[in-house]
Amino acid sequence: MFEEFEFLRDLSLSAVLWFFVYLFVIFAVKAVILRLLKFSFRSEDFRKKTFPVIKDVVNALAFYGAILLFLFYFSEEYWLTDAFYETEGVQISLFLIVIAVMIVTLANRLVKAVNRYVMPFVYEQFSVESGMRYTMNRIIYYTVMFLALIISFTTAGLDLTAVGVIFSVLGIGIGFGMRNIAANFVSGIIILFERPMEVGELVEIDKKIGRISKIKLRSTVVETLKDGTLVVPNQYFIEQIVKNRSSAQLFARVTVSVAYGNDTKKVEQLLMKAAEQEVEKTLGVPVEQPEVQFIDFRNSALDFQVEVRVLDVETKEKMESLLRHAIAHLFIDNDIKLVENWNRQNSDREGDSK
Repeated sequence: MFEEFEFLRDLSLSAVLWFFVYLFVIFAVKAVILRLLKFSFRSEDFRKKTFPVIKDVVNALAFYGAILLFLFYFSEEYWLTDAFYETEGVQISLFLIVIAVMIVTLANRLVKAVNRYVMPFVYEQFSVESGMRYTMNRIIYYTVMFLALIISFTTAGLDLTAVGVIFSVLGIGIGFGMRNIAANFVSGIIILFERPMEVGELVEIDKKIGRISKIKLRSTVVETLKDGTLVVPNQYFIEQIVKNRSSAQLFARVTVSVAYGNDTKKVEQLLMKAAEQEVEKTLGVPVEQPEVQFIDFRNSALDFQVEVRVLDVETKEKMESLLRHAIAHLFIDNDIKLVENWNRQNSDREGDSK
């Protein structure tokens, strides 16, 4: 039952203890170095720019130092270098797996460091815009990680021809059973290259306005003000009409439905008064370019819309609430009758049936 753990019998307790002592020393030295640097250099510029770089380097050295210690300390142990799995001439040992993991993690750390500390200077020299910077960083990251995986497979003794066969089989599986994932993946590549939207831009999705914080290969992360974080499949941005609010002007819009028999000119005047006077008095700032429109006839309702130009999403939501309060107050004072809910619902159903 415990045959796979027989190698533990060959390990002496003192050897294991000394290994953990050396391991403790490595991480203790790392902690001491970081603490000394942090308290020796108290300038704000060092803490914000230089120290994060040094911290990443020291953490990486400690991490890979611990792995190298493990490999060299137990280098003469048979369980480290002997193959525990063999198939079609391919021998896989714990040593090869550790080396493969080191290659992938090292590539991941290096490419992230280059994208964070080196590429910004390159982009500044060539005046590359922020959206293109993000796209280039993603392309560099995925390219390096793909190459690192190939090298790690080769190091572990895997035949790349067999890996190619595996990917072919996966491709068939994707074509039949994982169409949505494949479509989102392709859509992510299209978004990164064509850049219909970029990180930092405002978009409207299902009447929710949010700012794009991250574009990944499968999905895009949108941070909204009140609805939390939206993880939107990339295929949505390719197939649906998505409003980009970054370059467009934002408007606070309120639609009201009044009953037939009300004076339409009077309704327009009251809506304009709500925008110009009531909201301005509440916010304490002038309202820019309010506009009132008689937008539609219904079976038992007349629809009006009032809109006010605003600067951001927060002001938009606050302005719409204030407009509704002001409109309700003015309509009550001037005996303007709104359409009852059941009448409105019935008229909507009749319109749909037609």
